[in-house]
Amino acid sequence: MRKKFVYGVTLFGLTALMIAATALATMASGVTSTMFAQGTVDDLDVKAKTGDWKVKLDTKGQSQVVVSENRVAPGGTFGWHSHPGPSIVVVKSGVSTFYSGDDPNCTPQVHPAGTAYVDPGGSVHIARNEGSEDLVVVVTRIIPAGAPQRIDEPNPGNCPF
Repeated sequence: MRKKFVYGVTLFGLTALMIAATALATMASGVTSTMFAQGTVDDLDVKAKTGDWKVKLDTKGQSQVVVSENRVAPGGTFGWHSHPGPSIVVVKSGVSTFYSGDDPNCTPQVHPAGTAYVDPGGSVHIARNEGSEDLVVVVTRIIPAGAPQRIDEPNPGNCPF
């Protein structure tokens, strides 16, 4: 009888924790996404070098490659979230203002049109359109096959929004 009680209390606690985590997650607002293409690839072991420039990409297991365009209205936000793999972000128009969840100073990283940045994956962050025109970004993600592209996260509390 005692085991059933402990099991029931534990199950109740875990359920309450999952509900609370979902309730604390911050959602995107003012964002419209269009997926251009997606595909699955087996292990990658790519190395290239041209002069002083070089690149290395190494994965184990199947990966999903997803290319999408995200349009964010002025004042819009992606909400606090993370990704299970890297994202290469190209700012097509507008300005992307990126904040890292582990930056105690909440320092904005400003990326105007014509620039690109990389989110390495696994870190909580938010990108916002703090400008007066639409922000348009083209994103290429490499994630484990079958994994969600985005994981909603609670506000880490380091920024006032």
